[in-house]
Amino acid sequence: MRVLAVNTVLPEHRYDQRQITERVAATVKADQRLVERFHAATRVSGRNLALAIEDYDRLTGFTAANDAYITTALDLAERAVGKVLDAAGLDPRQVDHLVFCSSTGVATPSLDAALAQRTGLREDVKRLPVFGLGCAAGAAGLSRLHDYLRAWPEQVAVLVCVELCSLTVQRDDASVANLVGSGLFGDGAAAVVAAGDERDTGGPPPDGPGWGPRVVATRSRLYPDTARLMGWNVGEHGFRIVLAADLVDHVEASLAGDVAAFLRDHGLSPGEIASWVCHPGGPKVIETIAAAFGLDDGELDLTWDSLRKAGNLSSVSVLNVLEETIARRPRPPDAPGLLMALGPGFSAEMVLLRW
Repeated sequence: MRVLAVNTVLPEHRYDQRQITERVAATVKADQRLVERFHAATRVSGRNLALAIEDYDRLTGFTAANDAYITTALDLAERAVGKVLDAAGLDPRQVDHLVFCSSTGVATPSLDAALAQRTGLREDVKRLPVFGLGCAAGAAGLSRLHDYLRAWPEQVAVLVCVELCSLTVQRDDASVANLVGSGLFGDGAAAVVAAGDERDTGGPPPDGPGWGPRVVATRSRLYPDTARLMGWNVGEHGFRIVLAADLVDHVEASLAGDVAAFLRDHGLSPGEIASWVCHPGGPKVIETIAAAFGLDDGELDLTWDSLRKAGNLSSVSVLNVLEETIARRPRPPDAPGLLMALGPGFSAEMVLLRW
């Protein structure tokens, strides 16, 4: 499939990291110096939040937080879809398949049903809502678009990821995981529109400016006995973050070999990859990826930029990095790229690209 356009949308409420740090320290009743240390270590300069910062005091439980999630997530998703279709020069009624990924709120009917109606998609659009893949869902969602468009190469598919991580921060939890999460994760949405190889988009030539890469192969990796590393503890409090201190150790031990094996199966080595589109999981994760593949010449600058400007947007982040890669790092035709993200499970998602 060919990626035609990618668009990221952030909420309007923008705060620098110090403002958020002060609010978190007061809310969870933790020592401000401790919160400052954890938040500074994330290297995040500021974030966009789903709500105005003073409105978080009104979230007295999971119901209120989830209601806010439904309202804001739909608004952001609608904006992202509208912008990405405009960028691709497509009408909403030309979309055949919609994949919707999110792990920070719940709704039945799933939000893609309301989104399809808001954005003017056809009544027979095929929908696939995906919950629980966390940070890996942006890469996994691209893979599922690729699967679908291989079967229906004349069609158009849209992926939407929405994450409102700020609504999951626990007000009564001074644990390390909650304090780190409150300093690292941000809110936003992203949409991707892609077309199968036999689709006539009516646009510029496939290798013209503004077009994204082709997805040529994908791979998923699920690591046994690692569920404790990352995820949610779900209860009457809502979503309480699980974030193990030794997560980076597992990334260091396994990711390099799995990526190398994936590339080798397609006649490539890490040294031949022209574009690294990596999810900004956090400073230690990014540094581990850089060390594993010898990326010391700015290859991960866009990943660092995304983390610094917006925080870790969970499933949205890797799509934000893809958008910036398309806009700021043009590559010659057929240059290989690798998009990858890590998520609960513990799992890895890898997508081989060709420009």
